[in-house]
Order: sequence, then C-alpha cells, then structure tokens
Amino acid sequence: MALDGIVISSLVKEFNETLTGGKIAKIAQPENDELLLTIKNFRNQYRLLISAGASLPLIYLTGDNKPSPMTAPNFCMLLRKHIANGKILRIWQPGLERIIHFEIEHLNDLGDLCHKVLTVEIMGKHSNIIFCDDNNKIIDSIKHVGIQMSSVREVLPGREYFIPHTQDKENPLTITEERFRETVLTKPLPLSKALYMTLTGISPLIAEEICHRASLESDQSANSFSDTEATHLYHTFSRLMEDVKNGNFTPTVVYDGREPLEFSALPLTLYQDKRVETFESISAVLENYYAMKNTITRIRQRSSDLRRIVNTALERNRKKYELQLRQLKDTEKREKFRVYGELINTYGYNLEPGAKKLEALNYYSNEMVTIPLDDTLTPQENAQKNFEKYNKMKRTFEALSTLTKETKEEIDHLESISTSLDIALSEEDLVEIKEELTEYGYIRRKGNAKRVKVTSKPFHYISSDGFHMYVGKNNFQNEELTFKFAVGNDWWFHAKGCPGSHVIVKTNGEELPDRTFEEAARLAAHYSQNKKADKVEIDYVEKKHVKKVAGAKPGFVIYHTNYSMVIGTDISDIQQIS
Repeated sequence: MALDGIVISSLVKEFNETLTGGKIAKIAQPENDELLLTIKNFRNQYRLLISAGASLPLIYLTGDNKPSPMTAPNFCMLLRKHIANGKILRIWQPGLERIIHFEIEHLNDLGDLCHKVLTVEIMGKHSNIIFCDDNNKIIDSIKHVGIQMSSVREVLPGREYFIPHTQDKENPLTITEERFRETVLTKPLPLSKALYMTLTGISPLIAEEICHRASLESDQSANSFSDTEATHLYHTFSRLMEDVKNGNFTPTVVYDGREPLEFSALPLTLYQDKRVETFESISAVLENYYAMKNTITRIRQRSSDLRRIVNTALERNRKKYELQLRQLKDTEKREKFRVYGELINTYGYNLEPGAKKLEALNYYSNEMVTIPLDDTLTPQENAQKNFEKYNKMKRTFEALSTLTKETKEEIDHLESISTSLDIALSEEDLVEIKEELTEYGYIRRKGNAKRVKVTSKPFHYISSDGFHMYVGKNNFQNEELTFKFAVGNDWWFHAKGCPGSHVIVKTNGEELPDRTFEEAARLAAHYSQNKKADKVEIDYVEKKHVKKVAGAKPGFVIYHTNYSMVIGTDISDIQQIS
C-alpha cells in the first residue's frame, strides 16, 4: 500500500521524538528525486531518507548510507547554502494530509537568524520536496511543475506555496457525526470507497479496516445503512481517529507466508488469519517492507528468463502429450482387426468371389458382426490385411505407451521446476534451479563450464512441540533432504498428486505429536502447486518407506504404504528459523 495520512502521522510523531532540536550535519542528493539528511540530536546521529520518486515516494529514518554523485545537484547545493548546520525547530502535518513540514532555523550570510520550511509531499506521481522561506514563498523544489504540467498549482521559485485542494475532502480528525453522516453516508458508493473518497488521508486499506471493525459489509452501499449502523460506524471510526490523535500507533507488517502483504501504523484486524509482525518504529516498517518487496521483485525479474524457458518447454510438451494421447486412443480399436482376420479365416471359405462384406458370428462376444472386405482380394488376403492393421496398431500402441509416459514425466518435471521458481527467494535459489535446467538440457552449458557450487539451503522451521522441520526449495534440495539428510524413522510429507516440496520432520527417535503432523502437512501444502487452494491432500510416511526409482528425475520418488490428511495452507503461525 502507499503511505496514507495515518502512516504520515506516525512518521511525524517519530520524527518529533528523534529529530526535533537536532542539527542538520550533512545534506546529500543520491538520486535526482531523493535527499538524504544526516541529523545529529541527543548525541545520536540519524539519517532521514526522503524520496519524491513517482513510482515509490518514501520518507523514513534509516541506518544505511547511500553513495552520492561527485558533483552535487543544484537543489542539494541550495539546501547546503541555506540550512546546512540548521536546527530543526518543529515538524508537523497539516490535518491528515500526506504532507510533512520541517521548520528549520539557521544563520544567513550576514549572521542573522532566519527560518525556512522544507516541505515533503508524499502524493504518488505528484510527490515533491519543496523549500520555502518564512513568507511561504517557494525558493526551489526538487521537481519544477509549470502551468503546462499542472493547471492546479505551479511549483516554481518565487511562487507562493499552498496545498492544492483538488478534491473537497473532510478532515477525519475533526469531522462531527452529523457531517460524517451528511458526507459519507449519503453517497451511492460501496462503504469503503465512500470513506476514502470523502476523508483526507484515509487509504482503501484503512477504509476496509474501519468496515471490518464495525462489522459492516464494505461493499454495501453507504447510503443503505440504518441509523443504528451509522452511529456504530461513526463511533468505530472515532475510536480509530482518537488513536491517531493520541499517537497510539502500532507499526505492523502483515505477511502472506514469507512475502510482506501490507503495512500499517495501526493494528489490522481484518488480517487475523495472516502472520503479523510489530516493529518499534514506522521507519523500521517502511525500510523492512520495501526492502523485502524490492528483493522479491528483483528475484521475480531475474527468474523471468528461467520461467520463460520452463513455460516454453511446458507448452511444447503439453501439445505433444495431447497429440500422443489422441494417437493412442486411435489404437484402441486394434483388437477389432485381429478378430476380423480370425473370423475371415474361419468363415471365409464359402464367400463368393467379389464379395464386399462378410456377416459372421463373433464367437468372442456371441454377436453377429459385418466385416467390410476388399472385393479385389481373396478371403485369405483380406484376413492378412486385417492382421497387418492389427500388428501396426499394436506396435504403435506399444511405442506410444512408452512415449506418453516419458512426456508425462517431463511435464511433471517441468511443473516441479515451475513450482521451485515460485518458492525461490534468493539469487542462490535461482542458481540451483538454473543448474537443474542446464543438467537436463533445457539450457546449453557454455564451453567447458563446470557445475556451479550452490549455497542455497532448505527452509528450516520448528514445530510448536519443538521438532525441527525442513522444506526443500527445489528438486535437488528435495533429493538431498529425503535421501541424504533424513534417516529411516524421520517423517516425510508431500502434497498428493502435484509438484511441491519434500518436508522432513526430524524425530530423533521420538513419537511425533498430532500438532506437529498437522504443522508439517501445512508446510507441504503451502510449498506446493496447490498452495492457493483452501485445502490440500497431503501424503505422509516414514522416510524408510520412500524409494527412489532408478533413472528418475531428482526429487521424484515412490511409496506404497502411507497416511493422508486434508489440511489448509496457512503457515503464518509456524516458527521459521531460516
């Protein structure tokens, strides 16, 4: 989600606690639309990252430094001239706007005390960093906005700074119940949309959260609620706004498995079925959330070439498999021609020359059949012709039976690699998958290049009862876990009938509790091709009953004596070690 007014309010509270009264020690501009301020306060040093990037505007405290260009851009030089060594007097947010003002006190060239305001606007593609004097006149901005770019407001040196009111929205911190009813609950829109379209700084996520806390349907029209429901909604909304006013923030990140799903400055009760992690500061939330998002995005981009190779091979093999199945189906009538040949040999002795058909009793089914004949051939030649058709179809059936089995195995192998790509979270994971594709001929190995050394390791979880559980990320790891790491009495889990990870639970000779069986099964369900299903069937068996077929692809096994359970895919409550 984007930064909404509530997240900005949480940031302002954090900045006031850490930066107010601090001295601006360094000013850098690492990117064209980004500032990095180093501020010393309370004998501590803080770095404030401010990005006005159109795709991802951000502002938060960070411990990381970033390299800057050798020659500072003009905007950076201007700030250094005016506010280097300046003191931050005040940090505030107007209403619940996505705007932060920094009032800075400094000495000018003549030694006179002056005040300036650095304004950060976090407004999507319209985000900007604007530097103003104490008369609200714009000195400069990191982005210049002329009349040809915006008919609402120019952001140019010498212009007066003001907050653009492109929409008549209400301030959620001051709105009365009467006004709330008039503006929000009269709109013929879904309730959640009416909330964020009417109130400043309320994001779609927070609008959904308000509806959830009020136990009201977010997609029901806002003008359809009863008087009692309207009162309950306003009181729910007011309690949430009181937390904002009082600075009662709980910075959190919601995870879907290992992937960050949402972040918020307030608790999100609508994600009770997901794993939620709380942080000490909203800056830590933003830094962690976007770092993980960037990592996942980068891995997905890096994996796109591998995914394209897998998808191309899958499409080719699926088409081949469909054709082979159709051809195999055509051979099902082969027995008919064998029977025809036998019946012609049995009853053809009294056929008249030039006969075009033979009606005879099929002694296999005890039914009369009509056998078409070639009137230019003798009965013996017609029988031989049918036997030849039978033998040809039989040979085709035998060849296709082998080919379809091989093609299906190749499809299964490619689908398992595709699932591994979905699981991959690091460069090392992709290296191992690429090596598998190379080993099996989908990628050509360059020159005399040797097999690469892989440092990727399986996922490691610990059950509620203290048992260690390991999850393979790809076929090589599945093979390693099952046949080299696990011992006979360890338990093995896998999603039934679909590609997925091998899950090994180390027993150390102890009997597993039911809860550990269920948690291991949920891991197998989550790390499978069917992870988006509500329930997945899982097979589980002691490792000693799992066998490797000679010549089979890595990670492909057989087992005959097993147990099964149907279970969900949520693993948010299972403790992960690595």
